[in-house]
Amino acid sequence: MLTWKKNNNTMHTPLVARCLRGLEAVVAAEVHGSGLGAVTDLRHREVHFRSHRPTPPLRTADDVFLLAAQRPDIGTTRQRLHELTELAHLADAHHLLSLRHSATASARGITGIDVSASYLGRRTFTRYDAEDVVGQALARRLGVPYHSRRAGTAPPPGCCGWRLTLDGTRATLMLRVDDRPLHRRAYKQRTIPGTLHPPLAAAMAVLADIRPDHAVLDPCCGAGTLLIEAALAQPDARFHGFDLSADAVTAARANAGELPVAIRRSDAGRLPLPDDSVDRVLCNPPWGTQVHARGLLATAPSRWWTELRRVLTPEGTAVLLLPDREDLTTAIRHHFTPVHMQRLRLSGTQPFLVHLALTAAGRSRASRQLLEGEGPVRSGPGPGAGRGGGEHRRLQRQHPRTSSNRH
Repeated sequence: MLTWKKNNNTMHTPLVARCLRGLEAVVAAEVHGSGLGAVTDLRHREVHFRSHRPTPPLRTADDVFLLAAQRPDIGTTRQRLHELTELAHLADAHHLLSLRHSATASARGITGIDVSASYLGRRTFTRYDAEDVVGQALARRLGVPYHSRRAGTAPPPGCCGWRLTLDGTRATLMLRVDDRPLHRRAYKQRTIPGTLHPPLAAAMAVLADIRPDHAVLDPCCGAGTLLIEAALAQPDARFHGFDLSADAVTAARANAGELPVAIRRSDAGRLPLPDDSVDRVLCNPPWGTQVHARGLLATAPSRWWTELRRVLTPEGTAVLLLPDREDLTTAIRHHFTPVHMQRLRLSGTQPFLVHLALTAAGRSRASRQLLEGEGPVRSGPGPGAGRGGGEHRRLQRQHPRTSSNRH
């Protein structure tokens, strides 16, 4: 049975943050850097830690759970499924629910429970088989109904969510702290195809190291998720998004609300920005299967990289989500060099999270363009312009930020 230790009248609770595969170190760094507690273990898609806060505000995690019980994994055959009931008996379920109730105002009396399971490797049973074994045992202990996910129906209101994982070594049972997963953001009022997973967007903003005076650009902003997560992390920077889709622009503006994020319609192959005007680029470019390049990029995708190099300052950097290694090769060919690269698992794909900086050749080429006037400098409304268009200004560092964002 797990215990909760008191130290100087502070409850140190064992918690588990679930995340995308590949972001475990980022989540652990957020736990440590925010002073939320001590990281005790990193596992497949999990960060285990102890915290004095029962509901830590983690933005890079998909969800946070109270650690309920652990035992050895049951193996790959269904003959041992019944052994998972031990987890329900090991868990101090009533104490866990009491912690959840005290931590979350919305977590009142429960009307039932549901269980979501996942496992690594091939098994002769399904996730629903494991869920039902544990869920029914928990329901009997707590005296409440069990809602099975086998039929594909959503749990009724008032159900509290439990999580079961089998990683080949351990079987772990956890209780979700809040009524809804952390990755479901309140600002997400509208969505479009290709919308980026919010915790991943938050992780990309962390890697970008955005400062208060920075101009931050997403040239293919979609529903605005990347810029919104970045603005929530660093509200004193200036954030500017462009998208060729009118639906995307509408969605991004609705999601951004009153955040300092300016959104306008434009082609990412011809950005209405001056040269050397952007400090950070955050983007999930339209090279994937859900969203395809349009406008100038449909016939000349290399223009995307040319524009990035043009608008970035010599010391500027870009944090991008690229679908495969060929895109990284293209970036290097356009005088970018990878500072950091991480393979992720996202909705059945394995994209690369890449942090890029300009090479010396890229920086000198940008300088020559400025000195020699190579190529036209776009003089349309820069990142100083508000949402509704407004005054056309050349981007200047000293301009105050304006409040006016597929990801």
